[in-house]
Amino acid sequence: MDIKTLLNRADRFAANAGCQITEVDERHAVAVMTVTAEHLNGGGVCQGGALFTLADLAIAALMNYGGQLTFGISNSIIFVSSAREGDTLRAEAVFVTNHHKVPSVEVRVTNQDDALICHVTGMGYRKPQAIG
Repeated sequence: MDIKTLLNRADRFAANAGCQITEVDERHAVAVMTVTAEHLNGGGVCQGGALFTLADLAIAALMNYGGQLTFGISNSIIFVSSAREGDTLRAEAVFVTNHHKVPSVEVRVTNQDDALICHVTGMGYRKPQAIG
């Protein structure tokens, strides 16, 4: 089973949040989500945890693409602007370094107008076993 299918089925938290991987290869991964009323915080904009979940799914797809089980060990998020109900968000993860043990990635989360919503950096740790 390919990593896109595996994570779209196995990552139930991301799936329940409306996140889905649409692209993944050795260079990048893309996950998408449409902001619904269930994603909104008390201020009426998309809750930061929903944005992080979307970015984290893209990170997981990219870091695990080679088939070796990789878990996140450090992440940082910078919120640039708000996402609103109805926005279609796209998280694209690319490698900063594809180290055999400690890979790192950058993720840009943008809306349907290509406006930057947040920027996420992530670092992972590759386990000796295969994913799946």
